Amino acid sequence: MSLVLDASIALAWVYSDERNDAVEGVLEEVLRAGASVPAIWRLDVGNSLELSVRRGRIDRTYRDAALSDLSSLNIVVDAETSQHAWSSTMALAERFGLTLYDAAYLDLAERLASPLASLDNELRAAGQTMAIPLLGR
Repeated sequence: MSLVLDASIALAWVYSDERNDAVEGVLEEVLRAGASVPAIWRLDVGNSLELSVRRGRIDRTYRDAALSDLSSLNIVVDAETSQHAWSSTMALAERFGLTLYDAAYLDLAERLASPLASLDNELRAAGQTMAIPLLGR
């Protein structure tokens, strides 16, 4: 797979007011070569979309269509996320002051030696410190 995709980028595809050229470039890359995500990715994306329904930003029909669109992409879910949660992922969370959820994306990018596509400032700063190529801005 060409890159590790975090939820912030996928959600930017869903919300037109969050799109920009860099975000669209990541989508083009995922369409071309696919992406990898930690095992929490579907929960992360789904939770955000459900909260958006509850807050009135989108309706259920829009949420379901977005989930269908995301499901059609060539996205591989990492089977080893939980095996690293209490070791390398925890170490990264501690080192950079990240949540374990965010550190899971960083850990996967490091393990796969892949670029990280994210809009999260703290996650991007950690990736930069680790010399992980960053996409999305």
